[in-house]
Amino acid sequence: MQEEIRLPHKITLTGSATGPLREYDRYVAFDMREKGSPSAPKGLKKSTFISYTVFVAKKAFNKTGLTKKSIMHEKVLIQGEPTLDIPIDECPGEVGVICFQITVLPNKNDKEKNQPEEKKEPKQESSAPSEAQKNTESTKQEEVQEPISQPVAKEEKKEAKPIPPEVQQSPTEEKKTEEKKTTLSNQPKGTQDLLNFDDIIVPEEFLKTRPNPEKTQEVIDFVKRTGRLDEPLTIEKGSKILKDGYRRYVVAKTVKMNQVPVVYEYQK
Repeated sequence: MQEEIRLPHKITLTGSATGPLREYDRYVAFDMREKGSPSAPKGLKKSTFISYTVFVAKKAFNKTGLTKKSIMHEKVLIQGEPTLDIPIDECPGEVGVICFQITVLPNKNDKEKNQPEEKKEPKQESSAPSEAQKNTESTKQEEVQEPISQPVAKEEKKEAKPIPPEVQQSPTEEKKTEEKKTTLSNQPKGTQDLLNFDDIIVPEEFLKTRPNPEKTQEVIDFVKRTGRLDEPLTIEKGSKILKDGYRRYVVAKTVKMNQVPVVYEYQK
């Protein structure tokens, strides 16, 4: 009998880290999140967000030039192999990824800067009119403007009438504020804002802990009954770092919430 050949599973991820970089002896780890395909074969359910924890050898990570701060903003391409054998303390994501190759993807601004200047110069030269054309155009404009200079001034005076403040106010702004008030009124008491789940940064000390399963299940049941969390998360204003409410963060991640209610704590 011929031996069965088994090819290793491969996975490719693109995006930025959704949490801080965690360093270990010989490798580093960070979390990523990807959205599933918007369409699915007929009869099958659409896939939602999946969270990943990527493990990269320190030597390979240092070659990219990335740092703890830049990994949160730079877009990277990860090529590796999925794994389910890493403990949850080191792998809070739903799927672990052993990284074989990491590549920093260029930004759109960098591409525009790297374009040769030779392509831009001919456009400027062709669009810029010659001095002779400017002189002829200016003389024509003077001849046309001389006989009608006085009535134009009168029309400008008429147009300079002040517009009452009631007309200047846009109704769209009022609608936005009213919609925001209604959405916040449906959230738990004390909610100041709704924040995208992916924008929240979780400190490493939270990731090392595991909330009480029974209390976590109680919050999950509450969300399924009401469609919202029972309390808002406490987020540091500006940095968007989670300060309190890690259990509810885990619940929001479990039930795939795109936005979560928050209350802000200002930096001291």
